[in-house]
Amino acid sequence: MKSKMTMLLKIAIDLIAVNTALNMMLALSGVFIPEREVFWALHLMASMIVVGIFYIQEIYHRLWQFAGLRDYMVLINGVAGYVLTFYFGCNVLFSISLPPLAVIAMICVTGFLAGGWRLAWRIIREFSGNRKTVQKVRPTLIVGAGGAGSLVARTLLDNRSMLRPKGFVDDDQAKQGMRLMGLPILGTRRDIPELVNRLKIEEIIIAIPSAGGSEIKEIVELSRNTPARLKILPSVFQMIGGKIPEEQIRDIQVEDLLKRKPVKLNIEIIGGYITGHVVLVTGAGGSVGAELCVQLAGYNPASLVLLGKGENSIYEIEARLAAGFPRLKIFSEIVDVRDYPRISRIFQRYKPAVVFHAAAHKHVPLMEKSPSEAFKNNVLGTCAVARAALLNGVKTFVLISTDKAVNCTSVMGATKQLAERIVREYNEQGDTRFAAVRFGNVLDSRGSVIPLFKKQIAAGGPVTVTHPDMVRYFMTIPEAAQLVIEAGGIAKGGEIFVLDMGEPVKIVDLALNMIKLSGYRPEKDIAIKFTGIRPGEKLYEELFGADETVVETQHEKILMAQPADAQGNILEFIAQLTEEDINEDIKVLGIIKKFVTIYNAEGGLN
Repeated sequence: MKSKMTMLLKIAIDLIAVNTALNMMLALSGVFIPEREVFWALHLMASMIVVGIFYIQEIYHRLWQFAGLRDYMVLINGVAGYVLTFYFGCNVLFSISLPPLAVIAMICVTGFLAGGWRLAWRIIREFSGNRKTVQKVRPTLIVGAGGAGSLVARTLLDNRSMLRPKGFVDDDQAKQGMRLMGLPILGTRRDIPELVNRLKIEEIIIAIPSAGGSEIKEIVELSRNTPARLKILPSVFQMIGGKIPEEQIRDIQVEDLLKRKPVKLNIEIIGGYITGHVVLVTGAGGSVGAELCVQLAGYNPASLVLLGKGENSIYEIEARLAAGFPRLKIFSEIVDVRDYPRISRIFQRYKPAVVFHAAAHKHVPLMEKSPSEAFKNNVLGTCAVARAALLNGVKTFVLISTDKAVNCTSVMGATKQLAERIVREYNEQGDTRFAAVRFGNVLDSRGSVIPLFKKQIAAGGPVTVTHPDMVRYFMTIPEAAQLVIEAGGIAKGGEIFVLDMGEPVKIVDLALNMIKLSGYRPEKDIAIKFTGIRPGEKLYEELFGADETVVETQHEKILMAQPADAQGNILEFIAQLTEEDINEDIKVLGIIKKFVTIYNAEGGLN
């Protein structure tokens, strides 16, 4: 009801403006209208034309208190359309020929009056809004004096936000000393610390949608020792009424620091082996397994079979898939991958064409304490799933591996290296294409350092780092899942694919940045404590072994490792193992040492 009354009020004001302009045009142009009926008919025609055109162009549906240049251009087009239609109507219906100057004057006066009252309405709203009592404002600095930066400034100014922009910083020297949206460009990003202190800045907003992870990281590090909180305008954002909804300006996340170019996937390759086929995922409730399921669902498989040992995690991913892909056939099975008879029955029942084996024990220090469990899950579990795949006609089998399988110093890494060898040996025994995909840490996965740091920061610290020189490769979970699916599409059989992980990250730098992104100052508000390297860990991870040859593939972010020929048949050896062999930690360590070459071992394997 209120919106209808508002529209009627707008129409009424426009009719006053239009008829006032018409009277002025008739008086100033010298056009004489002798008949009163014709005079009123002209006003009626003008009123009908302007309301019709304005309604068609949705001029009455715009929020003029937030209007921008584009809105006023639409209004001018509407006014011009109205005047030209009125001009032809006078000629055709009343045989009245208006002088060209009168037509131009009518466009100008009508546009001035119709636009003027809208502009006045906006000014009144701004003035009345600024007089209202608001919460304490937070002085804000905007990084990036471009199109996105101007949109952010306009949003904050128009919305009377608590974030009050004080100016911009931009590295373009040509912009220095200029003004944008009435705000000064105060310097470059190198001036951020000085500007924060001088202007008492409390918030910094990065408004550079094209910025990569390294650029964002540089800005974060420049701001690290300041008290200002950091926010960012995402690379993909929506505009409403020529502005950005303020809720889209969010806190910076760790993923922003690693942002890389979007992965370009070959839809034809992926669709060729996923679409219309039954796909099975082990470890479907885990971080990587769950993301694999979500992304696979988008390629329309005939059905998706979820295998996992934890009932709660399988329930959660099943519910997530059912909500996001209501037409997808989803089957869930709670099963231990070491249970070959049950695994075999599942394969016989669903007849999958594609298998992604993501189930594994991955926690390095814990596996140092339980070598037999790591061996049974990561080695024997891989044997069971791979054997079932081979015997049941699976076309493509992809093992999820890890960079810890390279020059390993841990039980976990050694068992994953054995798993890689297992799938390569199975690849020689039938038509199934077996391949492994090796990558580093994924952000925010279960058991990773990111959730631990978040909990420690929330508790007030300290944030624990094992060693100041510890470095790791990191990748976001979605990017890892995308590349794993792509690798499965290009697999011919026997490959060990290695994902491009970008540059390694120092864990202490990650901790410092996470503290800053949480609104605290490292070492001042929250301390960092070095605890020492844990069993099985090494200072840095590697993606390729010393005996492996690096080969490029058709995808720029997927490489291939060609290992030297391995000594011994591991499948024959595993087939001869007894229950005593796989349940005693000392014997398990002996098996691992027999098949795994270990470099610079510092953990429990020596």
